[in-house]
Amino acid sequence: MQIKRVGVVGLGNMGLPMATTLVAKGFEVVGHDVSARRVAMAREQGVRTEDLVVLLREVDATVISLPNGRDVEAVLATTNGLLERRGRRVVVVDTSTSDPSTSRRLAALLHASGHGFLDAPVSGGPAGAADGSLTMMVGGTEQDFADARPVINAIAGRVFHVGPSGAGNVAKLVNNMLVAAHMLTTGEALRLAEAAGVSAASVLQVVNAATGRSGVSEVHFPRWVLSGGFDSGFSAGLMRKDVGLAAELADALGVTLPLSSEVARLWLEDRATVVDTADFTRMSGWHA
Repeated sequence: MQIKRVGVVGLGNMGLPMATTLVAKGFEVVGHDVSARRVAMAREQGVRTEDLVVLLREVDATVISLPNGRDVEAVLATTNGLLERRGRRVVVVDTSTSDPSTSRRLAALLHASGHGFLDAPVSGGPAGAADGSLTMMVGGTEQDFADARPVINAIAGRVFHVGPSGAGNVAKLVNNMLVAAHMLTTGEALRLAEAAGVSAASVLQVVNAATGRSGVSEVHFPRWVLSGGFDSGFSAGLMRKDVGLAAELADALGVTLPLSSEVARLWLEDRATVVDTADFTRMSGWHA
């Protein structure tokens, strides 16, 4: 299938830079968001916006970037939307982080209507969305993956087709479970260093050259924590949602994860100290 016109539903911190990247890569982009402010921002950046039904009726492929699976399901169940559209196969690339069961259900609904669906959550933040360098983990059929590849290649620098529907979200929940743990453990380790009279910055250089390093220690702490910026673009509320989904998945599968359960408890119970709207890097416990 040839993809010329791409819809982007959800023009937030991730969706808007993905939309502008697609425009820069030569696609005709149609955007939609429930926020008038985000719609205005999109138009200022050269993204055409439309009513959701118009978008779903016009596009060859759709990228969705929304907070949770319920929002994605509401978009796809829109009256006179994609489920009623015939005569043109459309592949939905859902970059939201959702629970695998919702992704599988939506994939089945769309396939029954002749369309495709990929759960394709991303890592790399707004900066990665803006320059097309995101890491994307994809769940879905080989056919849907092949059909959506031009769009995927435009917004992601590293792409992993993990398996069938739901597999992309499993991979993302595992990844974010680790990120949530690393944010807490790295913060504790550096507080220990400073209590012992050694600067956090000096110890972080050692950690990042040795085996204790992680993406959090290499990127998040130098860029957003020790600098005092706390502006990675990813909220504590969204990380809590992902940690909660990972915990729910473990419970549903009967998998006992004692350390991860404690990490989830700390994240989910600390809303008084770090509110949901705060940047998730605030959970490091660091006060620059």
